[in-house]
Amino acid sequence: MYAWLLPTIKAILPHVGTIITAAQPMFKSRKVDKASAGSDELILQDQISELQNAASQNASNIRELAEQLQQTVMTLERAAIENEKRYRRLTIVAGTALVCAVVSLGLWMST
Repeated sequence: MYAWLLPTIKAILPHVGTIITAAQPMFKSRKVDKASAGSDELILQDQISELQNAASQNASNIRELAEQLQQTVMTLERAAIENEKRYRRLTIVAGTALVCAVVSLGLWMST
């Protein structure tokens, strides 16, 4: 199993609810009747302010997700470096075992 998969899932899971609530529609439904047709400008101003609020909230959500992504990437890089060290160690151990086996075979053949 991939060693980095479990920590990545654990890092992402607490934020799934936040992402879902941020993705929900942010605009209120408008029921415009013919009597309030004169207040189109007021409705337009409300929609503009809602758009501005949505844009600022999206920017903060994107900033938070970028920070989390950066932390995840740093964690993955650390894990990759650690795995590289383990691989080198195992290669050295395997090489040493091979040399010992060849030497012991040579000693056995010479007797």
